[in-house]
Amino acid sequence: MALLVYASSRIILPFTSMLLWSAILAVMLYPLHLRLVVWFGNRLSALLIGLVGVAVMLVPMLTAVTSLGSSILSLVSSLQSHGLTVPPPPARLADFPLVCQKMTEAWTLVATNMPEALAKYRQMLSAPAAWLLSFAGDLITGELSFVLSFVIAAVLLAYSEGAADFARRLLERVTRSRARGARLVALTAATIRGVALGVVGVAVIQSLLVGIGFFAIGLPAAGLLTLGTLLLAIVQVPPILLTLPVIAYVFATEATTPAIIFLVWTLVAGLSDNILKPLMLGRGLEVPMPVILIGVIGGMLADGLLGLFLGPVLLAVGYVLLVEWLRQHPAEGGPQIDGPPP
Repeated sequence: MALLVYASSRIILPFTSMLLWSAILAVMLYPLHLRLVVWFGNRLSALLIGLVGVAVMLVPMLTAVTSLGSSILSLVSSLQSHGLTVPPPPARLADFPLVCQKMTEAWTLVATNMPEALAKYRQMLSAPAAWLLSFAGDLITGELSFVLSFVIAAVLLAYSEGAADFARRLLERVTRSRARGARLVALTAATIRGVALGVVGVAVIQSLLVGIGFFAIGLPAAGLLTLGTLLLAIVQVPPILLTLPVIAYVFATEATTPAIIFLVWTLVAGLSDNILKPLMLGRGLEVPMPVILIGVIGGMLADGLLGLFLGPVLLAVGYVLLVEWLRQHPAEGGPQIDGPPP
């Protein structure tokens, strides 16, 4: 039995992240599936959700990721061909002591003699350049993983009753209690929907709205800026910290009328979370924001683009189950824990 478990785990291990994200998508979309089953039936409802999910979510993401990848490859290509031009440093920068003086010298060398600067700082730049190329390749892998995840999620929705019964029986066997197993299944599903919809879902919608403005105005790094907006939105940092310099750049380079339209659109899109969160948040237990932040950073470092969405949901589920376990098993002689800590 141990040998069989080991052999099976080696086969499944490369697909673990994609299968987990597929299960999260299936849990998140299950209430919608129940409504569509009445009209279209079980299999057709699952197929419809899969097709619409791919079209609605992945087409904009494909555009943003493709733009991001092309920007990275263009930057690396410009560095290799010495075609990248950098403006000279501001005069006031040299007046600051120590670090700013060395920064001014390096900046001036890059602005006036790019080949010499690349030769001088080759060892320092080799690691970031290799990371950028690797990151661009991971973006393509992430896109394919998203496509397959939606396909697998549609299959799980078609067999949702059997999958839910399997999860319930598995937790009943682990906890040795039918009531506790059913409660853990319901708690896990509520947490997944709360974090996936209320945090990740709101961040995706908000970043897509902001990204539409970036692409419409023709910013050269629209994909990179959209990804930065998504990261800030997931960790609950106001995207206006990123969009304000972009707005200033647009007013400096574009005509007044398009710049004003871009300003209005960006401000409305940046504040859209105030409307989206009351509609989508609060469906699971409250999860502390440091848990979400660690999940975002750790997930992206571990699994790239897919981990950006998978990390916070998994860590939130782990946190909620840990709190539930502590509530069921209070320390000996200590007070009873009635719920998650504030």
